[in-house]
Amino acid sequence: MDIASLHKLYKQHPSVQTDTRKLKEGDIYFALKGPNFDGNRFAIQALEAGAAYAVIDDAEYATDERCILSDDVLTTLQQLAKHHRQQFSIPFIAITGSNGKTTTKELVTTALSAKYKTIATKGNLNNHIGVPLTILSIPMDTEMAVIEMGANHQKEIASYCNIALPTHGIITNCGKAHIEGFGGEEGVRKGKGELYDYLRANDGVIFRNTDLPYLKDMAAGIAQQVTYGSADATYIGKPLTDDVFLKVAVLSKDAEATINTQLVGEYNFPNVMTAVATGLHFGISIDDIKAAIEAYAPDNSRSQWVVIGTNKVILDAYNANPTSMQAAISNFAKVDLPNKILMLGGMKEMGPDEEKEHNALVALVNEYKWYDVILVGPEFKQTGGHKHFNTSTEAADYVKQHSPENASILIKGSRSTKMEVIMEAMQ
Repeated sequence: MDIASLHKLYKQHPSVQTDTRKLKEGDIYFALKGPNFDGNRFAIQALEAGAAYAVIDDAEYATDERCILSDDVLTTLQQLAKHHRQQFSIPFIAITGSNGKTTTKELVTTALSAKYKTIATKGNLNNHIGVPLTILSIPMDTEMAVIEMGANHQKEIASYCNIALPTHGIITNCGKAHIEGFGGEEGVRKGKGELYDYLRANDGVIFRNTDLPYLKDMAAGIAQQVTYGSADATYIGKPLTDDVFLKVAVLSKDAEATINTQLVGEYNFPNVMTAVATGLHFGISIDDIKAAIEAYAPDNSRSQWVVIGTNKVILDAYNANPTSMQAAISNFAKVDLPNKILMLGGMKEMGPDEEKEHNALVALVNEYKWYDVILVGPEFKQTGGHKHFNTSTEAADYVKQHSPENASILIKGSRSTKMEVIMEAMQ
């Protein structure tokens, strides 16, 4: 079956699923394969559970007329998503970067939703499967689409652009993240810069942070640039810290406002300004943008502010790399809070820089005075004399026995380190 014919079936059944456990009546099931599973084996089960069709790539399992045999299920999923994308003439805004892309995606979506029907990536479905699934979740009456793109190696963002065909793009930053896969910081810039490359070649629009000079160099040759930052930009603002929560003063002419966010940390300033610039560019009033951003509360372990008994916790345990770790530690050191405790998990995908980056992190920690410091993970070869545990479970057991009181706690680490179990131990 060709993609156009498959899209006609999709229009009759506009819901796609790759996991039989999440299947709903009338879904089209795509039988993806992985290193440890073969979705073809569950095709009949999916049909019996109510799927309208099952797309497979193993003829052995084509035992029902509702099975659609393809050469490769993943490629078919991606081609169907691209075909669906081509039915739209609305803005498609792609967001990538080393840090802050999910928060930026949420804030941009929040701002745009004040005026437009906006569909965005759910959670962090930002990979080779998540990007097409996001596109296939977009109904035809959508007015704005926001697509998050994650990557840990070069050519990955370029491949997503060829599916999503973005008209607008945002690179939040290029820091020390996934440096093992990208081959160093220059590799990170090259990889993230594939979004700019696509938009440059297709006369697209970028939203660029002027506080990051390297983005200007990366954006050379792109004619349509909407700039934001603390100076020398179309939309200017400055961060105001009030204890823990960030305030942003928007200072642009005809768009002045003070936005009182529920976000922790001055490092969220560029994320807020991205949303402000995007909203203003698309004709949304600053008052509506302010109201939308002020109503946004982060979740899913991303800069969450949690009160547990007498303790106040900043839970930021979804992602960690040297850039985001340094920003979180430095910000936490500055805010006026009592009895500050650091609980830091090891950073992943550091490659040969692993020991150097973790030693640098310990050195940064030692520049400040803390009530206590707990380091988690084998990545911390040197601990600077601080408490150290190999796993978050071991750290949680310690916290259960030595529960802090009246403390201010920053919990930060890579998702795979599962630092949230330490917070759960305090409850």
